[in-house]
Amino acid sequence: MQTVLRYRGRDVTEEDVRFIRQLIAEHPGDSRWALSKKLCMAWNWVQQNGQLKDMVCRGLMLALHRQGHIILPPAQKISARPGYNRKEPVSVQVDQTPLTSSLQDIIPLEFRQVRKTPFESLFSNLLKEHHYLGYTQPVGEHLKYLVFAKNRPIACLSWSSAPRHIGVRDNFIGWTQKDREKNLSLIAYNSRFLILPWVQVFCLASHILAQMAKILVRDWERIYKHPIYYLETFVDQGRFKGTCYFAANWLYLGLTTGRGKNDQTGKANRSLKAVMGYPLTRDFRHHLREASRE
Repeated sequence: MQTVLRYRGRDVTEEDVRFIRQLIAEHPGDSRWALSKKLCMAWNWVQQNGQLKDMVCRGLMLALHRQGHIILPPAQKISARPGYNRKEPVSVQVDQTPLTSSLQDIIPLEFRQVRKTPFESLFSNLLKEHHYLGYTQPVGEHLKYLVFAKNRPIACLSWSSAPRHIGVRDNFIGWTQKDREKNLSLIAYNSRFLILPWVQVFCLASHILAQMAKILVRDWERIYKHPIYYLETFVDQGRFKGTCYFAANWLYLGLTTGRGKNDQTGKANRSLKAVMGYPLTRDFRHHLREASRE
């Protein structure tokens, strides 16, 4: 059966396309969101915690729509996904008094997982206002953290599903394509890390990273019902040296290729970034390759 599209590790065949066309025809009044949920249930496309991968499925259907394989209903202006809000973060005022004390004066720090809590808007606003990449809503499994010192927010970190193919990472782990497809969910990606600009505390960033690794392991398994064994991030070397990651015992693996995930040219089209990794257990390679040998 001919493959018409490969999306996030899944080969979509002509038979799959016919199935989706029939699904759309049988539910002419359904929105794109409703159709993606039905397709997820039909294909048993779920996360390990049982939640549907409806956002990923919607992206797949949109890709097929744009290539002319299917015709989706018009997009709705208001998202039908419960609890999902595409509005820009609203400005929130926080104490910007310079914090220049020693690390010993402000520990222990408080780490709050703020996704789907009243603090999520504060998290989004701080990233929008003070991170050079701004704020974007993660897709898939993700957690968001605010770090507080004596009830003052001082840092933000977001963790999300890992990018599918990073050559130097895959070589470091010893992954085959089959390994990666089965076990990518066992990696968490540090997509944002912000120390607020008025906070100047020596060794704070590396201390946060060290504490965060312990907390994230517990929270990820509690919320998503599966473990993680490895953390990764990218460092834009045109802006940063990655000093705090090195100080927290992260490993430098090499550089990205500079090509986006949808690249068709094979040529670099963006800045190269340093790939940093942090194994969470000594036997992380065993866990990350184990499922493919079962």
